[in-house]
Amino acid sequence: MGDIDDSHFETGDSGASATYPMQCSALRKNGFVMLKGRPCKIVEMSTSKTGKHGHAKVHLVGIDIFSGKKYEDICPSTHNMDVPHVKREDYQLTDISDDGYLSLMSDNGDLREDLKVPEGELGTQLRADYDAGKDILCTVLKSCGEEPCLSFT
Repeated sequence: MGDIDDSHFETGDSGASATYPMQCSALRKNGFVMLKGRPCKIVEMSTSKTGKHGHAKVHLVGIDIFSGKKYEDICPSTHNMDVPHVKREDYQLTDISDDGYLSLMSDNGDLREDLKVPEGELGTQLRADYDAGKDILCTVLKSCGEEPCLSFT
């Protein structure tokens, strides 16, 4: 037997994919789906009747969970769509570094300092609340290799 050339195999983190397939007709409003290659929350969906050319079609409208941008797609109800794995975690904000990174502590006491202060109004408000001495809980969504702080309380 010769050596196996595995250079054409892609490696993923811990063998898990960023998405999994789900039949279009099984998707639900407020669920998640990949639209135009972006992880989106489904805000609207409607199904058309079966026409003379076969499949019923599902019209999906989703909002990108990171950018807030709106995406639409139409898919036959029997086809599979990719659904992103989305993980939500809350962290206690302990510090904001001079170079714009958040120091976040998880429920079990682990610290992470790899997330930047969010852009725009959210980041400005977060800094103002932190400077005012408020206790801040940051919500981080993780999906498709992206992991920004999306909201705080």
